[in-house]
Amino acid sequence: MVQMGDGIGVVAAALAVVLLPWLWAALAHLVWRPYAVARAFARQGVRGRPYRFFVGNTGEVRAMRAATSGLTLDRSSHDIVPRVMPHLRAWKSLYGKVFFWWSGSRPVLCVGNYDMVKRVLSDKAGLYRKPEPGPALVALMGRGLVLTEGEDWARHRSVVHPAFAMDKLKTMARAMEACAGEVVRSWEARAAEAAGGEATVEVGHQFKELTADVISHTAFGSSFRQGKEVFLAQRELQHIAFASFNKVRVPGMEYLPTKNNVRRWQLERKVRGTLMVIIDERLAAAKEARGYGTDLLGLMLEANAGFGGGQRVMNMDEIIDECKTFFFAGHDTTAHLLTWAMFLLGTHPEWQRRLREEVLRECGGAGTPLNGDALSKLKLVMMVLYETLRLYGAVNLTMRQATADVDLCGVKVPKGTLVSLPFAMLHRDEEVWGCDAGEFNPHRFLDGVGRAAAHPRALLSFSLGPRSCIGQDFAMLEAKITLALILQRFAFEVAPEYVHAPADFLTLQPRHGLPVVLKLLGP
Repeated sequence: MVQMGDGIGVVAAALAVVLLPWLWAALAHLVWRPYAVARAFARQGVRGRPYRFFVGNTGEVRAMRAATSGLTLDRSSHDIVPRVMPHLRAWKSLYGKVFFWWSGSRPVLCVGNYDMVKRVLSDKAGLYRKPEPGPALVALMGRGLVLTEGEDWARHRSVVHPAFAMDKLKTMARAMEACAGEVVRSWEARAAEAAGGEATVEVGHQFKELTADVISHTAFGSSFRQGKEVFLAQRELQHIAFASFNKVRVPGMEYLPTKNNVRRWQLERKVRGTLMVIIDERLAAAKEARGYGTDLLGLMLEANAGFGGGQRVMNMDEIIDECKTFFFAGHDTTAHLLTWAMFLLGTHPEWQRRLREEVLRECGGAGTPLNGDALSKLKLVMMVLYETLRLYGAVNLTMRQATADVDLCGVKVPKGTLVSLPFAMLHRDEEVWGCDAGEFNPHRFLDGVGRAAAHPRALLSFSLGPRSCIGQDFAMLEAKITLALILQRFAFEVAPEYVHAPADFLTLQPRHGLPVVLKLLGP
């Protein structure tokens, strides 16, 4: 019995030696560090939410989101913040523009000051990096340009950037016009068959299909049908990714065969397999001296093969990740830009009339092919698109993580702190945008984006600095072409049954869709 007791004691002592350092580290991470960080912020006059062990304020966030999920807005209201980020609205009213809260045990510094935002987004020293996105978001977007950092980001950008040069985009404009033309003609047919030449169309869904077609053609060319398979899989992955937000992440859970994980793995394999088929076809064509193709994938493969004396810059997994990135980002954000532009023009008929007059003057009537020179003269269309991005930008906020103890415009930010940049709130800051910041007023962009507000480059929809969106010219060209074709053929208004309830679903979109009444214009 003594020997058995001695053996148990030895085991207990060994376990203590192994577990005590781990327990001490966990205690420091979950208890001592949050206390120290909160004290450090308080000494600087930065206030915030009290910390709750392990879960932080995630329960409060979920409760506030649930409480506002049924909230609807008047059509004339563009104040989406109470719906999409009610917690930040409530905490800003308590603590001011700069405050902190807790995502689990991680401190989050919410920065509603433009100078601080510019400092973070303009960082080139790697002081503010994107936080680890989690497996669901990686499955959706891949570790492409949006999610890579440091040398990997620079390496990827050197390959992807040439594909988005303006001269390359001009060659894609015909594909954009052809895809948009098919949608518009289908609307014409529906309206022509209806009484009075009017038809009600749910344009949000139609624009998702359209932009998926555009990215399928411009990114994958003759393989566009396989590209649509990627679109369908990514749409389901988006649901899975959104469901993972605002949850405390438990290490190791992503490896367990839960229902969501199993489905995510299946979809990841499908996307990878589809993209591999398309890429293998291009590589085979290149070996036969038929070239890589002139679409985005072909330009990327050509650039990748052309660096370093023929040595490839990115491996196959990285190329697949870039395909995931520009497929999701290239269709989803543009679809919602078009949807919200239709909403704003459908509720502001005077602006719709002015844009139609501009389109008919510069581009001609229905059936006239669009050309680059005419499109470049659509100044009012661009003003409306910029104002749409300000009020209903696809991304409401973005996050960075401090990689060291840093001084952010006088606020000492501890290493590891998440820095939240709430674009939707910043775009409604009356000190920067004026007393009409909550109103639809495209005139503010009359002299361009840089002079639209009191702070230069205050429009953050495509971010700014070295990590600004590489596809912004692609998105704006596609939106401009699509709107021009619609304005040539239709007058429209938002249908009576529309419910104004913007929702954050990774990207901002109408919760109940956007039904629009289209009326055919006369010859």
